[in-house]
Amino acid sequence: MKEAGRTKSGKGNMIESKDLVHEYSRRDEDGNITGIIRAIDGVDIQVKPGDFIAVLGANGSGKSTFAKHLNGLLFPTEGTLYIDGMDTSDSTNALFVRQTAGMVFQNPDNQIIANIVEEDVGFGPENMGVPTQEILKRVEESLKEVGMFEYRRHSPNRLSGGQKQRVAIAGIMAMRPKCIVLDEATAMLDPVGRKNVLGTVLRLNKKEKITIILITHYMEEVVQADYIYVMNKGKVALEGTPGEVFREEGKLEECRLTAPQITQLVRKLRKANIPIREDIFSEEELIRSLLLFKKNGR
Repeated sequence: MKEAGRTKSGKGNMIESKDLVHEYSRRDEDGNITGIIRAIDGVDIQVKPGDFIAVLGANGSGKSTFAKHLNGLLFPTEGTLYIDGMDTSDSTNALFVRQTAGMVFQNPDNQIIANIVEEDVGFGPENMGVPTQEILKRVEESLKEVGMFEYRRHSPNRLSGGQKQRVAIAGIMAMRPKCIVLDEATAMLDPVGRKNVLGTVLRLNKKEKITIILITHYMEEVVQADYIYVMNKGKVALEGTPGEVFREEGKLEECRLTAPQITQLVRKLRKANIPIREDIFSEEELIRSLLLFKKNGR
């Protein structure tokens, strides 16, 4: 378990932040600055191409402020952030940064602007100057990838929250980003919608090798991540693989988080001398392990 510093090569990273700081000014009714809030405080994070990285944190931890830096919506107050080798502080890189790291927000209604699904998905590439035939190809491929091709001529208003979110992801995919950032993208969805969106994201990561940054406070969503960063009070308080992070009950509690229910149940079963693996993160795995234990009569 590490509390600071994933291996730092300085080269070949899709995302690399070094001593990243972001401050907000607090103002009174007259617009005078009355104080400074440090939302991000010296964050170092490294992400390799093709990684599936989760950034966990309770409300107010700084994770969403960090997410907005990844897409060039905010800029560092201090420190540096590179996206695919591009310094986000350099305003001339802004367009290229946003094409490289696509952002999916919490509320898909804030991201969907067209009256027809396929028109919405094609909006981004059209603004990038992509030729019409290529746009049509990308729209078809992206909608098929997220399982929404049959809805291509529907109005987004007729879709469920989870379906809208998958359309939003398709719109980002059509711009061919190397990285997709999901900022609390499942927070407004029901369990079925959340499962479908996460399934889509996992397929993109495994099949298309797209780098995924999942910003969330749902512990159950991060069990399949390659690596987790836990933020608290603007800092990286904890980092490691899911198994490493979930074992740190005390530190998670300090960050106002708890391990997933499956992890807690596995821990209790092991304390009851039932010999199952510690790194079980899904109901399916747990059921298989218990059935095997019962079959072997031990």
